[in-house]
Amino acid sequence: MNAIVGSHDLLLVTLDTLRYDVAAELAAAGRIPHLARHLPGGVWERRHAPGSFTYASHQAIFAGFLPTPAAQGPHPRLFAARFAGSESTADGTWVHDTPDFVSGLAAEGYRTVCVGGVGFFNRRPPLGSVLPGLFRESHWEPSFGVASPTSFESQVERAEEVVAGLPHEERLFLFVNVSALHQPNWFHLPGATRAAGDSRETHAAALEYVDRHIGRLFAAMGSRRPCFAIVCSDHGTAYGEDGFTGHRLGHEVVWTVPYAQFVLPGPAGPAGPAGPDEEAAA
Repeated sequence: MNAIVGSHDLLLVTLDTLRYDVAAELAAAGRIPHLARHLPGGVWERRHAPGSFTYASHQAIFAGFLPTPAAQGPHPRLFAARFAGSESTADGTWVHDTPDFVSGLAAEGYRTVCVGGVGFFNRRPPLGSVLPGLFRESHWEPSFGVASPTSFESQVERAEEVVAGLPHEERLFLFVNVSALHQPNWFHLPGATRAAGDSRETHAAALEYVDRHIGRLFAAMGSRRPCFAIVCSDHGTAYGEDGFTGHRLGHEVVWTVPYAQFVLPGPAGPAGPAGPDEEAAA
């Protein structure tokens, strides 16, 4: 990441509550083409979430503990606070002297912007202000939230406005918490009803909805200069597996999440997977 920070814009998208198995199935079936074209090898990487619900997972993510590869390590990190004895800080890790990499990037001159989705980003109660409070600029509207059938379109529109209003010379770190996968998501599946509620099928339909609009977000973030992008889930959710429903619990479908990192080209140049420097610190 040392060759990325300072030269690239940065994008972090958390697809809140997205399950790995659903994401992998849709990619393999060709049902999320706009996402799949950016996934290295056309597939999601299987990783383990750092938390079982939004607040805990994002606190860890912003501290540099992104979802961990679901294989034996060691697993060097992309971002890390300077910490004596850290075993996950490697030569390619971007090390900062702040408690989270959001403020670390701000100290490097990045404009840090949050476009929130679920309630932990709505800035209404004090708890909803903690995570967006890490950013220099944060945005949330009811139309971005879980109850809106057009939440992601509204979030993308705001992100486009942020990018368009930024001086070209200013580097940008944009974070988007996508709420569309989180319950309720039944309204994304044609023919589904509120009474029937959410299901694995409505969860999949919500990801297809996100895929239809995420190309606009990628285009905006690649419009100024190359952009290093991370797209991942913060945790999964259960739809009746072994009697469990929801998240904030320890189950395979909750802790296993999809992850991808790749470079969006600048105004000229092909998109591609993460380069050697990023891979070394992945």
